[in-house]
Amino acid sequence: MSWVFLTDDRVFKLKKPVKYSFLDFSTLERRRFFCEEELRLNRRLAAETYLSVRPLRRALSGTFSFDGAGRIVDWVVEMRRLPQTDMLDERIRTGVIGPDGIGRIARLLAEFYAGVPPERVDADAYLSKVIEEHGINRAILMRDDLALADIATGPVAAVEELFTDRRSEILGRLAANIILEGHGDLRPEHVCLINPPQIIDCLEFNRAMRVIDPYDEVNYLGMECDMLGAPWIRPMLVSALEQRIGRRPSTDLMALYSAFRALLRARLCALLETPVRHPGKWRPLAIDYVKQAERELFSSRYPAVRKAIRRREDTR
Repeated sequence: MSWVFLTDDRVFKLKKPVKYSFLDFSTLERRRFFCEEELRLNRRLAAETYLSVRPLRRALSGTFSFDGAGRIVDWVVEMRRLPQTDMLDERIRTGVIGPDGIGRIARLLAEFYAGVPPERVDADAYLSKVIEEHGINRAILMRDDLALADIATGPVAAVEELFTDRRSEILGRLAANIILEGHGDLRPEHVCLINPPQIIDCLEFNRAMRVIDPYDEVNYLGMECDMLGAPWIRPMLVSALEQRIGRRPSTDLMALYSAFRALLRARLCALLETPVRHPGKWRPLAIDYVKQAERELFSSRYPAVRKAIRRREDTR
């Protein structure tokens, strides 16, 4: 969706002129709009990182510049470059992380969600969109050419059962104005543990993807930390949010949130397994996400995934 150019202390992000079902960068004006949205939205959690939107100009000589003369041919988001060693995923991998750093992130997120006004969401549209998204998960993970159906059938079925069972709870949370405009893609590689902490790279291109239950969002970040080997982080994140805003979902709904996100990530990883995008990397990661969905569901009271796991174990 974008080209990213790195210098020693700056990052410049240029959006590609593409159009998909979930975004539209096809015109110069739309790219300018979404550059400005990226700046506005990301300054909520990374004000010191997102610096400006700059016009890219082309002179008659054919050279490009930000400040010279010439026709504006595109727009670029300028950011301060963050230290890779301080990104949360890297800190977990190297073991340079402790409760103090996570506590700062947990408090930052809790205060952020507490200050965001609730969304007035059409309940039927909200549920239909999520269920449609899971239908896409199912369709892709069951594809013969991806060879994931054997391990994905159980979690996919369990998530569908949970959607039915937890429908009234989800509707209750919508009615209670808990849903808000969050980040949309809260993962460890988007969290930088400098002072003050910076949380970058929200989904500026699609507002519907940012409208979310805050517990879903912090739980997703915690699940990703689990997969990197730091399961102690998730309880801190969820607890800080509960202390600040209350109204924690049921265990079953949290399991649904986790498993749905894991299967969504599995689907995205499965589709990236091409010669262009690091062959051999994405399929193993897709399998890891399916297995994480199993783990998220295994402690719940729903039997579908447990039966599927036992069947698979019996055939080995």
